[in-house]
Amino acid sequence: MSRARRWTVLVTVSIGLLLISLDNSILYTALPTLTRDLGASGLESLWIINAYPLVMVGLLLGIGTLGDRLGHRRMYLVGLVVFGIASAGAAFAPNAAALIGARAVLAVGAAFMMPATLALIRITFRVERERNIAIAIWGSIAVVGMSLGPILGGTLLEFFWWGSVFLINVPVVAVTIVLVLAIAPRDLPDPTKRWDAISSTQVMVGLVGAVFAIKEAAHAQPSWLIVGVAVIASALGFWLFVRRQRRLEHPLLVFSIFRNAAFSSGVIAAAVALFAIAGIQLVTTQRFQLVQGFSPLEAGLLVAALAVGTVPTSLLGGAFLHRTGLRLLIAGGFAVTVVGGIIAIASLPSLGDTAGDAPDPGGAVATTPGFGLFVAGLLVIGLGLGAVFAVASSAIIGNAPTSRAGMAAGVEEVSYEFGGLIAVALLGSLVTFVYTATVQLPDGTPEVARESLSDALAVAGGDPAVVARAGAAYDTAFAVVLVVIVAVLLAATVATAWMLRRYGPGTRSQLHSEH
Repeated sequence: MSRARRWTVLVTVSIGLLLISLDNSILYTALPTLTRDLGASGLESLWIINAYPLVMVGLLLGIGTLGDRLGHRRMYLVGLVVFGIASAGAAFAPNAAALIGARAVLAVGAAFMMPATLALIRITFRVERERNIAIAIWGSIAVVGMSLGPILGGTLLEFFWWGSVFLINVPVVAVTIVLVLAIAPRDLPDPTKRWDAISSTQVMVGLVGAVFAIKEAAHAQPSWLIVGVAVIASALGFWLFVRRQRRLEHPLLVFSIFRNAAFSSGVIAAAVALFAIAGIQLVTTQRFQLVQGFSPLEAGLLVAALAVGTVPTSLLGGAFLHRTGLRLLIAGGFAVTVVGGIIAIASLPSLGDTAGDAPDPGGAVATTPGFGLFVAGLLVIGLGLGAVFAVASSAIIGNAPTSRAGMAAGVEEVSYEFGGLIAVALLGSLVTFVYTATVQLPDGTPEVARESLSDALAVAGGDPAVVARAGAAYDTAFAVVLVVIVAVLLAATVATAWMLRRYGPGTRSQLHSEH
């Protein structure tokens, strides 16, 4: 295959990855508008976001193996078709329940596409150094997509209705299908590989139970019976999955592969990096829209600082992996994110005054010293995450046997999506929990105002006392979430630095070193 065609294949699979990443974050800025227009409850709003990563994570391991069996090119094409049809359905969903269902089908298409994108890169790029660069570019596309989502969502909402954030996928899917048919390499199916639907179901039960337990526990008055049942269901689902994998002749997941320190560090790096970027985007876009009065586009442009920071380090990381080693890029990258997180937290006391009569459109917060410091913090976080994204995928894919390429691709994608899923489920619920625990509303305020800031603003009727106190409580929750994210990043720094102590500069090979 010629050099030009190889890089065209990379562009083709990157388009699919960009679509998948966009749909992970495009609703962050669109959610307030969408919730209002559909009349969605707070719980429905969270499931509109969570249905997508939840279904995807539940399917990815099995789909990776299914790609080995049926062929990754075919899987990519099927995924594109499903994704396009589901996007059209989501755009014209008449209510929240229909949109949640459409988002679940979108996730099915995305699950078919994601492992195929990385597997096709491995098939196309045979030279290790060239493949590292290709994977680094692939990883940077995922970051750009996550960061571009809020901007694109905000831009579309400036001119069109909320369904446009989904409908835009359809023409892109059509063009990508043509490109795949024209240039993507054909890979030989392996009929000996089997897709185990039972294992995928067990993973799905475990994930749904865990997410449901987290969300119910975050309510102002949770039902501990429901929490208990959800925890039991989650534990049972995961236990049955592990038990089944150890008995299958062709398991979806071979646990012994995690003994490879580089592979396991790559998994941790991918999950924590997505946890950080998804969590920061979610709470930041909501905070600046609801508390400070930013438009969806303004909020999207703000979190784009993360993407701006990631671009240089993500592109350079793959090119210099053979010189720097995994440890410097992963553990060192995480250390930089911790510094950026501390800068962002330090800006909060002077970020903006929430004691006004109402959220102030027009971006008055941008004139405060704290706003510039906050943006600087986001840029530094992006610099660190870019280095991590550049090589996390290489650490996973490059340290798995060739015969397990589909499984490794599935694990890689699960790592990213699981990090994003936990960020939305845990940090979204943490915001609600801290808000309900700290908000002190005037007497006579409807009880529903204690459930969330958006509910408080809806029933405030312009009452400045309600708006100010609800905004102050949300800012407390915002600060707590940022502290939690920095703590997780610090833990990842220490863990990966220790695990990769044999993968520093001068190491002969960062790939396949323990096979």
